[in-house]
Parts: sequence; structure tokens; C-alpha cells
Amino acid sequence: MVLQWIGNLSERAVKILAASIVAAIFLLPVAVVLWMTAVPGISHTGTLPPLTADQAVMAARLRAHVEAIASTPHNIEHAEELEQSAAYIEGVLSTLGYKVERQRFRADGQIVRNIEVVIEPILPTAGTLVIGAHYDSAGLAPGANDNGSGTAGVIELARRLADLRGTARYRIRLVLFVNEEPPYFQTPLMGSLVYAKRLKQSGERVIGMMSLETMGFYSDRARSQHYPVPLDMLYPDRGDFIAFAGTVSSRSFVRKTIGSFRTRTPFPSVGGTAPAFIQGIDWSDHWSFGQVGVPALMITDTAPFRYPHYHTAADTPDKVDYERLARVVSGLERVIRDWR
Repeated sequence: MVLQWIGNLSERAVKILAASIVAAIFLLPVAVVLWMTAVPGISHTGTLPPLTADQAVMAARLRAHVEAIASTPHNIEHAEELEQSAAYIEGVLSTLGYKVERQRFRADGQIVRNIEVVIEPILPTAGTLVIGAHYDSAGLAPGANDNGSGTAGVIELARRLADLRGTARYRIRLVLFVNEEPPYFQTPLMGSLVYAKRLKQSGERVIGMMSLETMGFYSDRARSQHYPVPLDMLYPDRGDFIAFAGTVSSRSFVRKTIGSFRTRTPFPSVGGTAPAFIQGIDWSDHWSFGQVGVPALMITDTAPFRYPHYHTAADTPDKVDYERLARVVSGLERVIRDWR
């Protein structure tokens, strides 16, 4: 029937039809990519405003945290150093007046732990927002940027949001995860997956999860930024921004978060979603929450797509730009405070 109908068309009509089909085949993937990567708001451009006095103090604190947590390799293969990092995190959170919860589990014969503090809401039935970062390092890397920077960010958010205890509109769980790095990445012994499964089993209503991942390296040099295909055709080639990324299932959550950040923070940003098979899109603890159906995103400097010392012994505290990291963390504080 279709062939008969085509046979009845004029030659000109057949050419128009063929051209339309070809255009549709070409444009549909383009439209899908644009839909996935479209985010609200406009990224800040041009010179950054002067660092505020508050941000300067935070930058110094961030540096102190990174130096204490991530000056040497710390993971199960470096168990004493991993314990020292965990103890430091717990000590700082305790001095901020929090009750520190330890979620212990066994991995390869050792007891390891996730570390959590909670800002309880004014209503016990309120939903939950999880803000997390992993505190272990990869192999022989000290892990200053990956992920001392994210861990320090969570600690400073705990400090700055402490006044919300008992008055927040929603519950805020601030968590430092163990075992994000290989050989545990995306396995049952990944700390964030252990945590996410237990939180899901509790029946608590989770709004979403933000993973602070490798956030402290920036470059104003052209072509300092790289991406996996096809994202390299859509985003800037200068690594001076912070990225908000997630899988397609979390598109609404990603859009809401970066839209809020752009409204409140004069700092360059990009964002979007992509299928999990796109390289790097699920390379952090947000992956674990996606496994249990929780919307989740990664906030990152894009790690190996920008950072030349990724997973190497050169990932040391002197590589982190603490002033720009402070700008990002202060922006995230405003996002979390104003979350609706």
C-alpha cells in the first residue's frame, strides 16, 4: 500500500518526501541531545566579583581540611591513613555541635565506615535532601582534589547550615562516603551504595542527592577543557566552570539545581544530562542513588576531562584553587537554603 502510494506521487513530491525523511533522521538525534543538555538560566561570564571576606575565611578553612584529609593516600590499602582522615572529619563535625553517626560495614576483612550528620527539619514528615562526597582516595594518590575538595565542601556546608537545625523545611543529610574509588567503584561494597540502599529501606522520602566530586581545579587557558563525544560539541573549551551533571532520569533535578545556582551565584557553570553509557556521566556517588531510584547529580570540575593529576601521586593540596572552590561552596549553600 505504501509503495503504491509512493508510486502515485510526482517525482518532485518523492524528492521532497525523501528529503524530509533524511532531515528527520538527522534532526531527531540533535533534538534529543539538545533536550538532554538544556538547562535554565545563564552562566556567569567575564571577571569574577571580588572575593568576599566570608569567602576568604572559608577558602582558608577548605585548605586546612584538604591538607588534613588528603595529603597522603588514604583507602583500604592505606588503612591507618584512611582512619586518620575519618577521625579528622568526625572531630570537626563534632566541634560544630553535630551528633556524628557512623555507618560501619566490612570490606575485604576490614571495618570501614560512612560518616553522617543530620540537620533535622521543623516537621518530621518533611522530605530529605542528601549532600555527600567520598573521602577515600584512589591507589597511591593523596586525593586532594579527588576528593578532598568535595569532602571539605561538605564539612563547610555543615558549618554554614548549622543554624537550620530544627527549623529547615526539609531534612538535610550530610554524608562522607568511604570506598568510592576502585576496586569498590560501582560494586556492592561502594560506601554510597551501602548507604543509599539502607536509606531506601528505611522508607524515608528522599527528594534528591547532590554529590560533591573533584571540585577544586580551574583553568582560564583555552583548550584546557575536554569532554566525551558528543558533549565536546556543546560546551566551552576553557576549564573555568563548575558542572552539574546527571543521567537522564534525573533531568528535572539537575535543571532545578543549576537553575538555582545560576540565579544566586556569579560563577561560570554548565550542566545537563546524558545516558549512563556516556563516559564520565555517572562516575561518582550519585550513581548509587540512581540505583535505588533517587534523583541525583554530580557537582564537579569534570575530573579527568580537565584535571591533569587525576588519580596520580601529584593530586596534592597545592593543586586546589581554594578561592574558586569557596565561591562554589557558598553558592551551593544558597541553593540548599532556598530549596523549594
